[in-house]
Amino acid sequence: MTHVRHLAAAAAILCSLAGCAPEHVGPIELKFGHVGEPGSLFALSAEEFARRVNARLDAYEVVVFGSSQLGGDELLLQKIKLGTVDFALPSTVMSSQIEAFGLFEMPYLVHDRTHMRAIEEAVVWPDLAPLAEAEGYKMIAVWENGFRHVTNNEHPIVVPADLSGIKLRIPRGVWRVKLFQTFGANPTPMALSEVFIGLQTGAIDGQENPLAQIWGSKLYEVQEYLSLTGHVYTPGYVVVSPSRWAGLPDDVREVLEEEARATQAFVHETAERLDTELLDAVREAGVQVNTPDRESFERASAPVYVEFGRTVEGGAGLVQRARAAGSN
Repeated sequence: MTHVRHLAAAAAILCSLAGCAPEHVGPIELKFGHVGEPGSLFALSAEEFARRVNARLDAYEVVVFGSSQLGGDELLLQKIKLGTVDFALPSTVMSSQIEAFGLFEMPYLVHDRTHMRAIEEAVVWPDLAPLAEAEGYKMIAVWENGFRHVTNNEHPIVVPADLSGIKLRIPRGVWRVKLFQTFGANPTPMALSEVFIGLQTGAIDGQENPLAQIWGSKLYEVQEYLSLTGHVYTPGYVVVSPSRWAGLPDDVREVLEEEARATQAFVHETAERLDTELLDAVREAGVQVNTPDRESFERASAPVYVEFGRTVEGGAGLVQRARAAGSN
């Protein structure tokens, strides 16, 4: 056996001296990074996409890294630009990179997932996707983060005034800050990976997230109240590194894009199921659940729309087309 190892080592040295390229063993890894915890909608979505792609490709393999293993949202977007990560699944953070993505920070804009699919065709692909690609993020599909709700340890939230003074974790994004300042809260941008400890130690009083993230991150363990505000629906955008994408064979890109788009149906079906199942699970975990006065929140959020239309180029038009999408 030692003799065999010596022969192999000698062959490797000779190959190196002769300028031989090392032979790649196994499929080429395509890294998909996201911030969702195991069991979250992000995790389930990315894993389903990887399963579908890997069943069709031999020379390439999508490998999923969740729980911010490859970095938080901002670092992942940097890595996408550099080409050191192949896929990412940003959500709210896109609004802090490209102003027009603040459209999906507008409260109560998206009625349901059917409306979201109409907005995708009417606004996302013709308007937002080209802006993202110009900034170094090529979008190949639109998935979901979901309808967001508020949890806290002070009291149930029924009207905006109930948020007064509450230190509320939010993801990074200028419009989410403005929204909760309008409601009277003290919004505190923080990475998702830090939220559990922040709530556990009392550094923050509450947070807002879709049910799938609340459950996947086990936030129900450190929160007493869940208020179903449904204040914002946030898409998840499947983005790829343009430099890495350009280097892939045409047939591989075709499979990746086909399966990314096809996975959307799985994402929406899973999200609808989780909305029901996880609400029951959160209640069973001892969290008190209430339904706020939605009309009062809609009235209070009107100034955010005014500012978006005034400060973002084409913002008023984006809102108008999003609201009208699917109406015909």
